[in-house]
Amino acid sequence: MPLLTLQNVHLAYGHVALLDGVDLAVEPGERLALIGRNGTGKSSLLRGIAGDIAFDDGQRIVQSGMRLATVAQEPLLDPAHRVFDAVAAGLSEQAAAIAEYQHLTHQLAAAGTQPAPGSLERLAALQAQLDASGAWAVTHRIDSVLTRLGLDGEASVASLSGGTRKRVALARALVAEPDLLLLDEPTNHLDIESIAWLESLLVSYRGALIVITHDRRFLDRVATRVIELDRGKLRSYPGSFSAYQTRKADELAHEAVLDAKFDKVLAQEEVWIRKGVEARRTRNEGRVRRLEALRRQRSERRERLGHVNLTVDAGERSGKLVAELIDVTKSWGERTVVRNFSTIVQRGDRIGLIGPNGAGKTTLLKLMLGEIEPDTGTVRLGTNLNIAYFDQLREQLDEEAPLVETISPGSDWIEIGGRRTHVMSYLERFLFAPQRSRSPVRSLSGGERNRLLLARLFARPANLLVLDEPTNDLDIETLELLEELLAEYPGTVLIVSHDRTFLDNVVTQSIVALGDGQWREYAGGYSDVEATRGREAAQTQTQAAPVRGGANAGAATGATTGASAADDVAAGTGAAAAAASTAGDAPSAAGAAAAPRRVKLSYKEQRELDALPQRIADLEAEQKTLGEKLADPSTYQNDAAGVAAMNERFAAIEEELLTALERWEALEARR
Repeated sequence: MPLLTLQNVHLAYGHVALLDGVDLAVEPGERLALIGRNGTGKSSLLRGIAGDIAFDDGQRIVQSGMRLATVAQEPLLDPAHRVFDAVAAGLSEQAAAIAEYQHLTHQLAAAGTQPAPGSLERLAALQAQLDASGAWAVTHRIDSVLTRLGLDGEASVASLSGGTRKRVALARALVAEPDLLLLDEPTNHLDIESIAWLESLLVSYRGALIVITHDRRFLDRVATRVIELDRGKLRSYPGSFSAYQTRKADELAHEAVLDAKFDKVLAQEEVWIRKGVEARRTRNEGRVRRLEALRRQRSERRERLGHVNLTVDAGERSGKLVAELIDVTKSWGERTVVRNFSTIVQRGDRIGLIGPNGAGKTTLLKLMLGEIEPDTGTVRLGTNLNIAYFDQLREQLDEEAPLVETISPGSDWIEIGGRRTHVMSYLERFLFAPQRSRSPVRSLSGGERNRLLLARLFARPANLLVLDEPTNDLDIETLELLEELLAEYPGTVLIVSHDRTFLDNVVTQSIVALGDGQWREYAGGYSDVEATRGREAAQTQTQAAPVRGGANAGAATGATTGASAADDVAAGTGAAAAAASTAGDAPSAAGAAAAPRRVKLSYKEQRELDALPQRIADLEAEQKTLGEKLADPSTYQNDAAGVAAMNERFAAIEEELLTALERWEALEARR
């Protein structure tokens, strides 16, 4: 029996029908991903499912006794609560007792004097009550969730940032263990380690789940069914997000063909009816009625929403050198966030900064831009830099300013790449209708604010794009278009993001936080970093095994390092450091744990590194040509004697490619 059923549900705001006869059944244990364009009504549907708003029409049927918990985009928390109290509030029948027990124990521990009269008796009574209800397991569950989400149970809710409040709301929902859990953009403001932990938790979650998110890797791992809200209709796609993408592409292609045929018939009928008197003869009244029906059908057909049209003016080219950091160190108080870090950023680089919240990614970004001075070390900036900055806190947006003033203050025109464009036409490229162009910024949703900031960012010439968490609240289609734009962008891009798929699809190299202010540069995106760390963990296992004096000890060390290799990337603790802690004080293990030291390449090695990309491209081209010949039947007829040699060369190229790629990776890592 379904936990929840929606039957012929309707919901409209003004003239816009967000839900137009929607049906949905949620079975126990299902994990549903709700996707769709920003502004299509996903959050409204989720609120209707939760019972927070009433649908205009239709039925919402809930299984008797079902427990439901929601994490909204903007959660409401009591500012007077501690974090522990706010999380415990998700357990209504035990929350008050748990919170009071925690408060009394902290009060007694802090007093250091004779306890207040009756407090010990009350504490004993609470302990007996909690023992009888089995609430100690609940308390442990609260502490575990707080730890994994990086929350301080004693912190005041009133002092928390928006991102931390979101994590508190997530913790409150998780400890309740509801039958149906509703999550609206749960990955926003979480770092990669927390996202990976949330994925694992939801995959093993026994209840049902409906989640709104645009994190494609998260969707692929968590969802068992994708439901898409598109033009007021809800469509269901069993399976993973990758399976949905394939099926959706086929559907859209078929829909385009049908619409084109319909429009052709309609155009023919429009030409006919304009012929005049003949159209009004009695024997043609049926054709007139048919045309009227076609027109009604055409007016009722809701068009697929337009595509975001992203273009960017790269302006003048910067110098080859964009920024150089030499042994840079930066501390805030007693905490060092960047320690003895060196790197070179060149024109055309697309660099991703990866690390947990609070690791210092924004600080490192500002050091690279020269916005803050290092405590020690040198920062050298290149020439002719024209920087466009995408700020994750949206500080650049005036809440009261209309959209047109945000894009082009004091003018109705903007100039991109030497061509003048009216600001309203430009806003339409980013899916802002003309009637909304005079609306204030405060009327926009989170995703719409991001689109507006992107529109503002791309409206001015820039040869260095700085994107600090650009993917939050963007829908999947806009994300993919942004990826295409950045892939073709001739300038330099610096990106801070926790979206692993976005990093994989955009960046050419990654700078990863290793903890304690240490940073390291890797070639490629997040998956490349994971693969490299995995190989290093395996090497560390091999080196550490003899030190511990036995195969069993070595296996244990390998299990420790191998299992945590992927987590190390996100958590900012190196796999080598994990191995060293396992191996004790042995000299070789300590050596393995040392942070990698930058070694300047020799002239010969630099020449070799410069030549390797072309060498790899030549090998791939040769391999492609051979593959085409071997796939052609005429090759076996006209050159049967040469087929064996072609096969041998094809196999040899595989080996040469592997060797060249490994050498390139090794030299790039050293550089």
